[in-house]
Amino acid sequence: MTEERRLAVVNDLLRLPAETAWAEFKENNIKPSTIGERISALANAARLADRENAYMVWGIRDSDHAVVGTTFRPDAKKVSGQPLEFWLAQHVKPDLAFTFYEVIHPDGRVVLLEIPATTLSPIEFNKVAYVRIGSATPRLSEHPDRMRELWAKLQPYAWEHGTAAQFQTSDQVLSLLDYPGYFNLMRQPLPDNRAGILDRLKAEGLITPDADDHWNITNLGAILFAKELTRFNGRLARKKVRFVAYDGDNRTAKVAKRIESELGYATGFQQLIDLIAGLLPQNEHIGTALRTETEIFPATAMRELVANALIHQDFTITGAGPLIELFESRIEITNPGTPLVSIERFIDSPPRSRNEALAALMRRMGVCEEQGTGIDKVVAAVELYQLPPPDFREEQQATRVVLFAPRHFAEMTRDERIRACYQHTVLLYVSDKVMRNASLRHRFGIESRNSAQASQIIRAALDRDLIRPADSDHPKSGYVPFWA
Repeated sequence: MTEERRLAVVNDLLRLPAETAWAEFKENNIKPSTIGERISALANAARLADRENAYMVWGIRDSDHAVVGTTFRPDAKKVSGQPLEFWLAQHVKPDLAFTFYEVIHPDGRVVLLEIPATTLSPIEFNKVAYVRIGSATPRLSEHPDRMRELWAKLQPYAWEHGTAAQFQTSDQVLSLLDYPGYFNLMRQPLPDNRAGILDRLKAEGLITPDADDHWNITNLGAILFAKELTRFNGRLARKKVRFVAYDGDNRTAKVAKRIESELGYATGFQQLIDLIAGLLPQNEHIGTALRTETEIFPATAMRELVANALIHQDFTITGAGPLIELFESRIEITNPGTPLVSIERFIDSPPRSRNEALAALMRRMGVCEEQGTGIDKVVAAVELYQLPPPDFREEQQATRVVLFAPRHFAEMTRDERIRACYQHTVLLYVSDKVMRNASLRHRFGIESRNSAQASQIIRAALDRDLIRPADSDHPKSGYVPFWA
């Protein structure tokens, strides 16, 4: 927190007509255990009040909010031989990044304790959770209604609501965010005044008010609409989308192209897709008169898989961001975080996202498909191109999708054929159809006289318990996924 913001926060608190559930005033020192209880109570009360921070201030008279100064020096205070702040951190759980600040106010010396609102579970001091009710600090367990309300507010709390840039002027907000891009993607006219722009960004959760008419840019606002992600904190900068193209089929090959996108995901998405499309190899087709080229990977599949990697990543995993790697025979799209849905159910299950606000906004802007249809379209496009089936992989703290370049049926491995059979069965099932020998032959481009080849794949998928007969009394009437 800068010195300017500290003073602005104190002045905003002085304007309060009285103490609140998230703000408490003291003149001088109080017992360490009482400070610990207040940290717990204020952190919990701040979340109940939809505040990002709570505050304790020493050096302010509670009766009239006059600055009287304080002799309290938290940096010099010892508890059981330990610095006060360290001692408090040991007794406050879960870990909370509270911080003491000295503020030199024109009317006297003030100490400000900034306490983040809890995000995961009620904050406890010495294994007891407290809450503020008026000026009282009772145990949270004594007020079950407030406990239920707190847990309800904690459920949807996510990374998106965190702060990417604090205490920014309106000029700084508009210089950091591509706000015209937001209005363009939302198909809305750009307001003709600054207040209208900021009000809309605030309503969308892209910015939140801070002290003294300043603003905080949320993680959601920065990751979607940053003009340059490196102008924000290092964690956000490492969430840039990286694209690497290799002159070979493994990562030891020479790197032919390496690109990192500085733009926010929303405003930079189409540029990223166009960039990838321009670097992908083309399939040449010679017709009766003209030579034409078509993309090697379906554009629909590429667009949806890249969008999914951006939306469904786990932003809490540090030092990693979405990665797109192009090899001679495949393209791999990786994002941090293991999937919340089993990979066997990617096609039929509505996606669950860790980042609901981000996902909803991206869909409203038309960046990705409506919920629950994206992977269906990926598999359908792959089948249309008669490519090997996509490989959805759950890896250590990551999700990876592999799209393969065209290969004839004879060149596909046994595992690829079985995986394609399962995906084809699921795709038909979600359309109220069953998989048959004829539909599988069409998927692979197998001629009818070679129907035995499709039958062998069906038997192999049955043996692996990936599919089952739709009617056990009539096994050849068609097949459905094992979970149907």
